[in-house]
Amino acid sequence: MVAGIHHITLITRKVQANVDFYAGFLGLRLVKRTGGFEDATQLHLLYGDAKGSPGSLITFLVWEDGAPGRAGVGQVGEISLAIDPMSIGFWLTRALSAGLKPEGPSEEFGEPVLRLKDPDGVIVKLVGAAELPSAAPWASDKIPPEHAIRRIRGATLFSETPKQTQNLLVKHFGYRPQAVNGAISRLVAMPGDILDIRDASGFWASAPGTGTVDHVAFRAADDAELQSVHDGLQALNSSPTVTHDRKYFRSLYVREPGGILFELATDAPGPLVDEDEATLGTRLFAPDDNPERLAELNVILPQFSMPGEPRVIYRDLPFIHRFFTPQEPNGNTFILLHGSGASETTMLPIAHKVDAEATLLGARGRALEEGSPRWYRRISPFSFDQADIAREAEAFAAFVDGAIQAYSLDPERIVYIGYSNGANLLNAMLSLQPHVIRRAVLLRSMAVLTDPPPADMSGADVLIIAGEKDMYGPYSQPLAERLRAGGATVNLQTIPYGHELAEADVPLIQAWLKRSN
Repeated sequence: MVAGIHHITLITRKVQANVDFYAGFLGLRLVKRTGGFEDATQLHLLYGDAKGSPGSLITFLVWEDGAPGRAGVGQVGEISLAIDPMSIGFWLTRALSAGLKPEGPSEEFGEPVLRLKDPDGVIVKLVGAAELPSAAPWASDKIPPEHAIRRIRGATLFSETPKQTQNLLVKHFGYRPQAVNGAISRLVAMPGDILDIRDASGFWASAPGTGTVDHVAFRAADDAELQSVHDGLQALNSSPTVTHDRKYFRSLYVREPGGILFELATDAPGPLVDEDEATLGTRLFAPDDNPERLAELNVILPQFSMPGEPRVIYRDLPFIHRFFTPQEPNGNTFILLHGSGASETTMLPIAHKVDAEATLLGARGRALEEGSPRWYRRISPFSFDQADIAREAEAFAAFVDGAIQAYSLDPERIVYIGYSNGANLLNAMLSLQPHVIRRAVLLRSMAVLTDPPPADMSGADVLIIAGEKDMYGPYSQPLAERLRAGGATVNLQTIPYGHELAEADVPLIQAWLKRSN
């Protein structure tokens, strides 16, 4: 029979704040950092005890700058962590000293409880549970071992069908009823961890997004037990169940009648399968262990620092943005503008190939088309909202000025690299904000201003790379002529590709940078 909670997975919006709270304030060990198994470009962090034991793992999918969700019906509303009952005072003092706003202590089902909120607003309860020891104790420098968090205590489920939710957990996941307190029914598993099912009839609807719990995973001893539960759920005619190999465990997912997502995960092989205990959580892994993919993920995934380490302090600027700081920065900075429907991370890999020691600043366009980012509104594939281009060019110029001040960038060593829609904003800025751009690379670009104002571009050095098979390719020559007429130095190159980014772009940019330095 399955035995209690394996892990709980949540979604966070800001990785640095998340690490500071769970590793820094709570003192959990970061035991694994990987690209996501559903989406490798999504960072996945796992916190736990010294060995990342099942039952201690709190994991996070990082949706950096993603839209906030809302806990409600069909979701997990709270998570709880076990501490020594005598440690409530220590954690209350620690929370107040950290500027948090704890609630309590109070008593729930006879246990002392201190409620906190993490940086995304998730309710995290610290529960005095003497009967729940740690499988592999872990204590940080500022948290004595006797006060350290021991493991997961449990979770609170918001269900409109509490009886059906309870029946599924009892029949297939090894829980048994323990107590009832008003609208909450408490279930307990053999190891002692609990699930509180709150009758959420009439509650507001949940919304997926950051600041919510994605799923609760229960423990399966081995593959045979996983298959047994899989067969039982299929016989029940539950929601579709599919097994997955997550490298550190094998698992299946199912939605219970109230809509909450459950997972069943095997104990083995565990996080020590590819790292020693001493080095757990210190380096990034790609889901498929592909070295080329890992190199790309090291650039794409959001960087963070462990508590006490130097870090980039992100500033509140007009455009969502992402930094990549190499281990040994050479002082060059590439400001990157993506194409239609992409994001602030899309251009990072190709820019890193151009100069592995350059600091990269990728920005996200603010105009949305069918929910996807662009840099200005498009009326048709070849006509554009002129007023919107002017507004966004002005806003981006303000962003650049703010970024230079906030991040101590050297304006003389900034190169702008834009692709497609992003390149088009840059070429418009050469007319509308000519003082901003000194060096720019325009990939698959065309002029988008119908009546550009006169501008002195004599200080600008521009590389245009067109695609021979690109439907927009014929527009590169008129663009080059327009920029030259404004006084810019323009180098126009053509490669035998279409509109897509290509490896052939890299050596051309490198050669141009070498000549223009």
